[in-house]
Amino acid sequence: MVIGLAGLCLSACAGDIPYAELEARHGGEASRYMDLPGDLRIHYRDQGNPDAAITLVMVHGFAASLHAWEPWVERLEGDYRLVSLDLPGHGLTRAPAGYQSSPEAQVAVVDAVATQLGLPSFVLAGNSMGGGVAWRYALAHPEKVRGLVLVNAAGWPEAAEDENDSRPLVFKLLENPVGRSVLRNLDPRPLAGRGLRQAYGDEALVTPELVDRYVELARAPGHRAILTDPRRRSGGAPVTAETFAAITVPTLVMVGALDQVIPAERGAGFVQAIPGARLITYADGGHVPMEQLPDRTVEDLRAFLASLPRKP
Repeated sequence: MVIGLAGLCLSACAGDIPYAELEARHGGEASRYMDLPGDLRIHYRDQGNPDAAITLVMVHGFAASLHAWEPWVERLEGDYRLVSLDLPGHGLTRAPAGYQSSPEAQVAVVDAVATQLGLPSFVLAGNSMGGGVAWRYALAHPEKVRGLVLVNAAGWPEAAEDENDSRPLVFKLLENPVGRSVLRNLDPRPLAGRGLRQAYGDEALVTPELVDRYVELARAPGHRAILTDPRRRSGGAPVTAETFAAITVPTLVMVGALDQVIPAERGAGFVQAIPGARLITYADGGHVPMEQLPDRTVEDLRAFLASLPRKP
């Protein structure tokens, strides 16, 4: 395995792509940038109706970017204020050399962005890793969260390893020191197509443009070092099923039954543990149902948002 990975690295290593080039390709008229302490430059978008009664803040998954929420933004921008952001190590957000990501650091970034934008309270949605950020934020800042939307969220206490582990190869490599070392310099393209097809569950959605975006943004300066740092998942108190009983905000859990990244049954765990949480399962959904099934997920999201108590 070590020899094979070393050979792969030698044949497929790739350098960084400058931020100016990436911003020209993957930014846009809606892109904004915010400087935060610690030499962070956060890429975010603040779209939709600025006078809306509800603001929705959206947090992407591992190795993804705020682009994952574009299908929701297109369908919701007339009725809600919509804020999306790239976490450090992702998208067009810049972080200094040696930056150490962690769940707590990600929560702090979301809170800093919300504070600078003057958002006293909002609905928080997160997909995959971003779902883990969202529920941690709801625990840390319950007074700021009007509602919580977990889309195939990460963070449920994991059971023993499944012998039939169907996760994309990149996640398995991240658990191995040699694999992490190779991924730090590897051109992501050889792994990206297969991994994205597993995550999206629909060949038609994995277009060349989608693969290019994931691959190119992963090659932003410093991103691969952050994404492969084993400390990114460490820190904080141990998570148990009882952890989620302290979440007091209205919660909607969305799960794609065909998810090959996070087992769908973990969504049921969140619902059983979070008081009053509601579960919606999409039988034909994968890991990113907000992109795969935008019309249906938006319809369910609208119903949830309409059910929330009116802001005092």
